[in-house]
Amino acid sequence: MSLTKRSLDKDLEKIVHVEAATRTMGSTVGSHGIAVIFLGLSALMAALLVGVTSDTAMVVFAAILGGYMALNIGANDVANNVGPAVGSRALTMFGALLIAAVFESAGALLAGGDVVSTISKGIIDPSLVEDASVFVLAMMAALVAAALWVNLATFIGAPVSTTHSVVGGVMGAGIAAVGFQLVNWGTMGAIAASWVISPVLGGLIAAAFLAFIKINLIYQDDKIAAARRWVPMLVAIMAGAFAWYLAIKGFKRIWRPDTATVAIITVVTFAAVWGVMRPLIRRQSEGMENRNQSLRALFRIPLICSAALLSFAHGANDVANAIGPLAAILSTVQSGDIASKVDVPIWIMMIGAFGISLGLFLYGPKLIRMVGDQITKMNPMRAYCVALSAAITVIVASWLGLPVSSTHIAVGAVFGVGFFREFYTKRSKRRREMVTRTGKALDGDDRPPLSPEVLQHRKLVRRSHFLTIVAAWVITVPSTAIISALIFFGLSLVV
Repeated sequence: MSLTKRSLDKDLEKIVHVEAATRTMGSTVGSHGIAVIFLGLSALMAALLVGVTSDTAMVVFAAILGGYMALNIGANDVANNVGPAVGSRALTMFGALLIAAVFESAGALLAGGDVVSTISKGIIDPSLVEDASVFVLAMMAALVAAALWVNLATFIGAPVSTTHSVVGGVMGAGIAAVGFQLVNWGTMGAIAASWVISPVLGGLIAAAFLAFIKINLIYQDDKIAAARRWVPMLVAIMAGAFAWYLAIKGFKRIWRPDTATVAIITVVTFAAVWGVMRPLIRRQSEGMENRNQSLRALFRIPLICSAALLSFAHGANDVANAIGPLAAILSTVQSGDIASKVDVPIWIMMIGAFGISLGLFLYGPKLIRMVGDQITKMNPMRAYCVALSAAITVIVASWLGLPVSSTHIAVGAVFGVGFFREFYTKRSKRRREMVTRTGKALDGDDRPPLSPEVLQHRKLVRRSHFLTIVAAWVITVPSTAIISALIFFGLSLVV
């Protein structure tokens, strides 16, 4: 009798696994089917709007490639904006997908640049390319290589820079088409430096804000009074940073304010939000218990707003990674000349905007979980530090003239939060005194404290994910360059 029961349990378990695998397979097939329909619609739009010419097939193929790149940007890059909010439970996965899709599309369509540099931040000199058809093939090879690399990175669960992927693709195709003299090596050196600068700067700023929150909120006897004093200030800093960022970067298509105007906008936004948040936080905190769970609740709405604003800013700026080469191909095919900057038709902008949003919905949850939960554990306070760091780091880098990656900044901030927690948990005298006095862990939670022996060996950042992501960052540009060069040679033989 017992043997029969065990066999029955095994059979039932097999059925459950088969059903789960079937659901996963069905979901994957459905996602791929929707993606194929989107690429078909992109091709149809290009064919109808460009008209029947001798080069229509080339533009249609380029539109498919641009749509494929946009899908991959949505699957990989957008996770950085909403991942921490999902990991901290401030947003559900569906809520994050919806907010990111809406604000990514809005950023791309309303504030996306109407003039896009076709040579991706000046890494090659298009005047050295004598034949327009060679330039078109190089841009196609760059798009394919970048999209394939981001697709591979998404598959293995590594958030990589789509900007660096495009840069590597353009560089590799340019070298294959003309030679090493085509590359602006000074620009490439600055991009290589950003591999280190972006994540380190993002991590340091995020760690600094987390240290401030721990010292001034978490490890205070009266947490509610501390929250009423400091949370409005932290939210106002976030608002001022986004006001500065959006004034400089986000609305360049609509409005280009001077430095003095940007400074006034930033200060006014900071003051206004601080004035609004003080009574709001006071009312929200009335009746709350003096515990860390109450602090988390106060950060939830500002964190959701920051995820939306980050998505808007990302859509405004990074849509060029998908549509820049496509716009270059269209301009070159129609005019017969190679231009360093081109106007972007609205239909190309739509392919980029909706492709990013669709890629996020179909394939984004995997990377959202990676960034939000699998690198290190998040709560609203830690996630808020990541979002605030992302905004401020981009501002600092722009002020210093440094080319940085939003992906590297955000993921670096996640690493910074995790490694700082490891350091602070082991070495903070203030924390030890508070734990001894209250008998609680206080590390963002109200759990019993761990023993000193456990704390000494406790790792709060998963080293396997850390090494995988860093390795993917380092090899992104050379890998996409090699892939792009090989694709260019292949296309040259076919066309």
